[in-house]
Amino acid sequence: MRARLAVQSSQQEVALREILLREKPTPFLAASAKGTVPVLQLPDRVIDESRDVMIWALTQNDPEGWLDMPAEGMDLIATCEGPFKQALDHTKYAVRFPDLDEAEQREKAMVFLRVLNARLDNTRYLMGDQIRLADMAILPFVRQFANTNRVWFDAQKLGPLTKWLDEFLGSDRFARIMTKYAPWQDGQDNVLFPNS
Repeated sequence: MRARLAVQSSQQEVALREILLREKPTPFLAASAKGTVPVLQLPDRVIDESRDVMIWALTQNDPEGWLDMPAEGMDLIATCEGPFKQALDHTKYAVRFPDLDEAEQREKAMVFLRVLNARLDNTRYLMGDQIRLADMAILPFVRQFANTNRVWFDAQKLGPLTKWLDEFLGSDRFARIMTKYAPWQDGQDNVLFPNS
């Protein structure tokens, strides 16, 4: 989702191959031994981290100025990808972590969400009045967390954060990147993305 958001914003045309992770095509595994998505295969290298795909796309073209943000934006992204993502995974996949207390993990995630909520109490977006990389790099993870139990999430009195999330979920931008494609198989043609 993060990679698609940045590719869309940067207006880069890429060949999109939807990967079904339980049936990974051989060329996909040949491109990246990690076997995780996203993978961006360029003529000279492979990028297989979503944040790195975002930065690649935006350094090609950044018409919305997502990269124009203070260093503290990258710090927020790092916290999201580190402690928050770990707590999110422990909450979302609690059955895989029977030795961890799900409520404690949810509370660890809430620490970060309260920081975001406080920032959004004063501004429309995390870095001010315009969308920046921090927003688009963090929103998909907040969406995942909210979706683990939306009723519980909505009861947490995170008004500004919930408004920020719901505005994103209701946007044309979100709808366009969530288009479903048939899973790619060896020998199939690609889908061009972004679609107009």
